[in-house]
Amino acid sequence: MENRMKELVDLLNQYAKEYYTQDQPSVSDAQYDKLYRELIDLENKYPEFILDNSPSHRVGGLILSGFEKYQHQYQLYSLQDAFSKEELETFDRRVKADFPDISYVAELKIDGLSISLSYEDGKLITGATRGDGNIGENITENLKRVKDIPLTLNQMQTITVRGEAYLPKASFAAINKERHDNGETEFANPRNAAAGTLRQLDTSIVSKRNLATFLYQEASPSQADSQEAVLENLQSLGFSVNQERLVTSSMAEIWDFIQSIQNKRETLPYDIDGIVIKVNDLHVQDEIGFTVKAPKWAIAYKFPAEEKEAQLLSVDWTVGRTGVVTPTANLTPVQLAGTTVSRATLHNVDYIKEKDIRIGDWVTVYKAGDIIPAVLAVNLDKRKDQPPMAIPTACPSCGSELVHLKEEVALRCINPLCPSLIQRSLEHFASRNAMNIAGLGPSVVEKVFKADLVKDVADIYHLTVDDLLTLPNVKEKSANKLYEAIQDSKANSADKLLFGLGIRHVGAKASRLMLEEFGSLKALATASQEAIATIDGLGSVIADSVASYFAKEEVGVLLDELEQAGVNLDYLGQKVAKDAQLSGLTVVLTGKLEQLTRNEAKAKLESLGAKVTGSVSKKTDLVVAGSDAGSKLEKAQSLGIHVETEDWLQSL
Repeated sequence: MENRMKELVDLLNQYAKEYYTQDQPSVSDAQYDKLYRELIDLENKYPEFILDNSPSHRVGGLILSGFEKYQHQYQLYSLQDAFSKEELETFDRRVKADFPDISYVAELKIDGLSISLSYEDGKLITGATRGDGNIGENITENLKRVKDIPLTLNQMQTITVRGEAYLPKASFAAINKERHDNGETEFANPRNAAAGTLRQLDTSIVSKRNLATFLYQEASPSQADSQEAVLENLQSLGFSVNQERLVTSSMAEIWDFIQSIQNKRETLPYDIDGIVIKVNDLHVQDEIGFTVKAPKWAIAYKFPAEEKEAQLLSVDWTVGRTGVVTPTANLTPVQLAGTTVSRATLHNVDYIKEKDIRIGDWVTVYKAGDIIPAVLAVNLDKRKDQPPMAIPTACPSCGSELVHLKEEVALRCINPLCPSLIQRSLEHFASRNAMNIAGLGPSVVEKVFKADLVKDVADIYHLTVDDLLTLPNVKEKSANKLYEAIQDSKANSADKLLFGLGIRHVGAKASRLMLEEFGSLKALATASQEAIATIDGLGSVIADSVASYFAKEEVGVLLDELEQAGVNLDYLGQKVAKDAQLSGLTVVLTGKLEQLTRNEAKAKLESLGAKVTGSVSKKTDLVVAGSDAGSKLEKAQSLGIHVETEDWLQSL
């Protein structure tokens, strides 16, 4: 019986691949169902012989209690966007300045959700969402129900891979037909439907909706030498890999490829929103490196945004966390890039004046970056005799006089007690990249603020479960979960807290750099503007903003309140001592390393105080060269820069 069960599993998995991945079924549904029933009968009789890759593991029925956070072992990066041929050519020139002989791989940019899959000895252990790139959600049980994700690999490998989960157009149409027939609200587009599906707690729903995937990256250190080899390896392991791609050294050929794909975009069985161009050689990728957010060896060309015309009915003016008052247009509804759009940004006062946008105008609307609806232009042929738009002089939230600073395009409310400003600040504080308090989103922030439970961020840490239960539509389970999330956030590294405070000009990267230098918020709060400005990567604008912020008496009181509430004020990352062995040196890695991965070598250099950059210049102090080092080593030698080997680095 064990042999028959293995034979049935192999057959059913092959038939499923033909049906879901290749769209070329070789057996009828009735034949598949007959074999599947036979397997289930045998598994019920002989459970000790059930295989890890049995299709029975994909059957739904499991009700999840929720999703746990998942710390990615390997960070997921965003991609730098390009919207024109000229931007691609600029990228090409920058890369080929150091690597003139490289080639690129151009791949389709699938409009879905990024996922990470980890396997141990060939068995699927964890499937997770992208999240913020460092922390996602563990959705393993749902991803097991996606038919083309292998439960076991063709080889006994331990590997982490990345890809995109998406809903094929045919599956999307079938789901919406069923929802329409049942009187349910239809999904706006396949991406939204895929996102909603993977967030289901009932795995049977995931199993029925027939999501699919394309895998494109080995996140764990790869044995391959090129991106093309990575894709071939992923396919050999049993993953679905998109075959629409081009390998070339010519950006002109890539542009032709982009045009050809764009022309047949509507006929593809899945949605795409662009083309991703990657340096093919993985060793060169390592040498080029990353910014904080994105690889410098890749770029995503986004297809031109769809444009529609709508009438501007009215304008809402809202106050953000820094006091900026932003205009948003209310429009007659239009279908745009798969969603119904009835609101669009007008950017700022200067933009309204420059375009002479007036209420009652017919305007061209598009999605900036395929995400944010925005007003592009006015159709003057349809204008009647409406007057120029009235610009507010008082804050729409608190009534204070608005200011229009000379160096800015925005109107700004400068009342620190403005309710909207405080509310937006609380939302930012709880957001994913700041303190990451799950459950404390805009709607809950509004409730606690209106209930007068919270006036500043420190008050968040005085909330009790009983407080939360007084809020409208908040039940015991969600109150307890939110309370736990608030308590958990106390342990965050202080750079998260610093970013959450919403200091003007201070982003996540600047927050980390400052806390690496000073070690704690208390130390940063007493640092001089000059000391802050000396941090590499910052400057006088950020330093002025930070020093001015901490000079306020009320900020000192706020820090004391946070500390008394048990919020951590210390940096928990790796702090490098000023007298570290390589402190202050700028180092470049080049060539193939034999003993360390590129990331391990970079981490070691940084732990010794070095700043690791991707290109050689007169500012470079040291180059660490592995085997097959090329143009960077030659440039270092021509500039007389000191060169060391990997053995030297290992000896430190």
